[in-house]
Amino acid sequence: MADGRSSRPNPKDVFLNVPFDRKYEPLYLALIAGLSGLGLTPRCVLEVPAGARNRLERLFALLRSCGASLHDLSRVELSLDAPRCPRFNMPFELGLAAALAFSQRQHQWFVFESRPYRLQKSLSDVNGFDPYIHDGKPDGILRELTNAFVTVRSQPELAALRALYQQLRKFAAALKKRDHTDSLFTPRHFRILVATSQEAAARLGLMR
Repeated sequence: MADGRSSRPNPKDVFLNVPFDRKYEPLYLALIAGLSGLGLTPRCVLEVPAGARNRLERLFALLRSCGASLHDLSRVELSLDAPRCPRFNMPFELGLAAALAFSQRQHQWFVFESRPYRLQKSLSDVNGFDPYIHDGKPDGILRELTNAFVTVRSQPELAALRALYQQLRKFAAALKKRDHTDSLFTPRHFRILVATSQEAAARLGLMR
């Protein structure tokens, strides 16, 4: 994976701006599998060290190195634990991506949501940019990925992406059991999941 310092974005790298919690895990796996099946490489903030003093700068460098970014705003809501606060990281990172796209014209950004018409109320500034509605389901994620990246050459059938997702889901379950963990949202696990998904996609003849 690139370190984000290149002046030209990699058109095959896609930055993922998504929630990191157990409820979102099936959709997270679907994003990794779906992008891998489309011949693209998932990237995310998990690659940026949590303790880095220049964390925001490094996050922006990573975002800038990607040809596209995907922002799932379906979970911009109050946290369950006290004190209950809304999640601002995802809208903030969407703002960075939009500014990058408007200034450099070398970055595409896509907004994903689980419910139609909600984004018009929660973030009216993006009215005119239609979100991709995934219904909160892995199959919806795979479907909307094919819509968002419709220009990808030799786009696979949804059935092939579903098969890839099922393989990654089974691997993820075994990985959690092996590592005695309930969370796959760590830098090491992200790297393992991406590599495993890309290897499986190659075996299925999806990466060309």
